[in-house]
Amino acid sequence: MARLDVTETFHGIMFPGHLHTQDSLQLALKFPFQDTDIVIVSYPKSGTTWMQEIVSLISSRGDPQVSQTVPNWTRAPWLEHHYFAAVLEASPTTPRVITSHLPHHLLGPTLQGTKAKVIYVSRNPKDVTVSFYHFHKIANFLPEVGSFPEFLNQFLEGTLHYGSWFDHIKGWTSQTATMNNLLHITYEEMSLDLHGVIKRVSSYLHSPLLEDEINNCVKHCSFDSMKDNKMANYTLVTADIMDHSKGSFMRKGKIGDWENMFTEELNQYFKSIFQSKMEDCALEFVWEDQHKEETHANEQISLKNTAVKKAK
Repeated sequence: MARLDVTETFHGIMFPGHLHTQDSLQLALKFPFQDTDIVIVSYPKSGTTWMQEIVSLISSRGDPQVSQTVPNWTRAPWLEHHYFAAVLEASPTTPRVITSHLPHHLLGPTLQGTKAKVIYVSRNPKDVTVSFYHFHKIANFLPEVGSFPEFLNQFLEGTLHYGSWFDHIKGWTSQTATMNNLLHITYEEMSLDLHGVIKRVSSYLHSPLLEDEINNCVKHCSFDSMKDNKMANYTLVTADIMDHSKGSFMRKGKIGDWENMFTEELNQYFKSIFQSKMEDCALEFVWEDQHKEETHANEQISLKNTAVKKAK
């Protein structure tokens, strides 16, 4: 099933036809979740693969055997993809780990009344935009991209595939106060405190780990480890679907990479739209790597002190 140039429009949102059909999207909204299910939900390029690895390694108590031998789309298949039912049938494990990019207004009603544990993963939208832009360059099932300013404009207008980031994050995170079975984790938390995130997720999933098991999880789901893992880095996907010569699925894994793409003018434009659309949302975002900023500041102080000593 190639359908690389096909776009499916479902409830006003565009989805790549290579992965989705009208039937698969309709079936996702009728899926009978089990109380033991673990559901990872995110907007694209927000840390989905990272959370899939974390959950896989927690399930195996830090043993990387499964995460290094079974592709992540088999370990944590996508609910709305056309192959979902076949993968689930072929791998009848419990608990089932299921992944989705669907917004809350579509998937939320399906989850209502179940005890399935939802993990919502988010990332600061500037880095999401940059990562999604580069992903479009290698993913032949997504439309060709023009300039970055044009892409940013589409992102802010919510006209890219998978719909509005603003609607997605506000829809899901607004449920954290009323849904006991929803945990919100950010990409930035995974980047800055992976050990702490693994402890939180394992506790939420009622799978507490020993300290050495947590350390094994940290080791095998670090960004560098995932980047080298063929079961997670999508290099198993053939070149006609993902052109790996144009870039890698896992690029940098850094906080604040947006600074390499945003001009001051684009940043001001982004801020004006962001403030308008998020004025009713209390979420706070990490825009830069604080560790990096602190290191840079310390280096500057050290250089200044050295200069003072030389001057004396």
